[in-house]
Amino acid sequence: MHIPLFDLTRQYSDLREEILGKIDEALLGGRVVLGEAVKELEQSIADLIGVKHAIGVANGSDALLIAVAALGIGPGDYVITTPYTFFATVSSITRNGATPLFADIDPITYNIDLDKVEELLQTHPERERIKAIIPVHLFGQSMELGRLENIRDIYDVKIIEDCAQSIGARWTYPDGSTQMTGSVGDLSTFSFFPTKNLGAYGDAGMIVTDNDELAAFCRSYRVHGSPVKYVHDMIGINSRLDELQAIVLNTKLKHLQEYEKRRIEIATKYQAEMTKNGLNVAGCGLSVVGEDQFPSNNTQQITKERSTHHEQPTTFNDVVIHCSPVPYSVNGEPRTANDYSFSHVFHQYVVRFEGFSREQRDSLRDYLAKQGIGTSIYYPMGLHQQKCFAYLGVPTGALPETERACEETLALPIFPEMTDEEIKYVVEKIAEFLIKRV
Repeated sequence: MHIPLFDLTRQYSDLREEILGKIDEALLGGRVVLGEAVKELEQSIADLIGVKHAIGVANGSDALLIAVAALGIGPGDYVITTPYTFFATVSSITRNGATPLFADIDPITYNIDLDKVEELLQTHPERERIKAIIPVHLFGQSMELGRLENIRDIYDVKIIEDCAQSIGARWTYPDGSTQMTGSVGDLSTFSFFPTKNLGAYGDAGMIVTDNDELAAFCRSYRVHGSPVKYVHDMIGINSRLDELQAIVLNTKLKHLQEYEKRRIEIATKYQAEMTKNGLNVAGCGLSVVGEDQFPSNNTQQITKERSTHHEQPTTFNDVVIHCSPVPYSVNGEPRTANDYSFSHVFHQYVVRFEGFSREQRDSLRDYLAKQGIGTSIYYPMGLHQQKCFAYLGVPTGALPETERACEETLALPIFPEMTDEEIKYVVEKIAEFLIKRV
């Protein structure tokens, strides 16, 4: 059996006729840059997130770059962010001349640890130079949006939400109300790279905001700093959203809810299959929100108190598997795919094999590849360990949760068209490896 990490062909087969028809209309109409499809997409995304403005750009990296520029952040300024994310999150800071400050991640959600963020805001010797925070809703799991708002108000910093992996995810409050990722930031950014939950067939991105002035800046900046053709108020960049990609996204957006419901079903089935196969899934990180348990992730304390040194597993049952947290609940029961008010949309399904060395994890990955199963490592090293950021002076060991995640985690296949039989096969092969090799 061959199971890729993601499969774009199955989805395209379902949408091909509709997409090609719309593309044909656009090409015959002669408007292929910032046309009606882009306007439609911008309005639809603004409505989805619940904000006034959405500005289409060429890709998610440009969206971040423009958002940082829009806040006037530059040389001499600091921006707090996570070291456990895609490169563009941090390069958007440095390309604007500012300096990133890394806060370590939460070991359950893999999102930036807001306790560490507040610690930086309280103790950094140049606190007044910290201008913003860029949190990433990693792998599709929403951060605590209410707490982000509180931090912004208390410390007078700006927030840019990096929603590249989290479109459609909502933070769920104890009373059952929800808030969409992207709705809290002064600016928020999205990527529509083909593998995203809402993906184009090329590069595409979006910036959203409720601020009229910031929206005007972004619209101008994406067209060489030109609010009116051939009139330039600033030096911007060329980052227009392609009309043909907007057509693809408009078509897929109508199916986003069903796609993400299926992702939740797949995540739930993965966990069930692991239990059926006798895998030790204790500590899977079920995130529960109750009236006396907010903020969520009541399992975090147990994990955070664990030993910081590696205890190599010696038997099959010694391998503790931490699954991606299933959707939040307000009554102690996990949400199901029938409830769209969820906090994790499973852009990736990431599993931690606690105690594994990097070599053991990589051996598992190689074994799965030989069985026809695609996997990936998000991410093989923290950004503080990248050569280009060595000048920041953050040594290996300074961000231990990030570094452990880089060693112990593995992303398994997940895409809406994945079958239950494929899920079962993946888990069986993981169990097979553990029985043979551990």
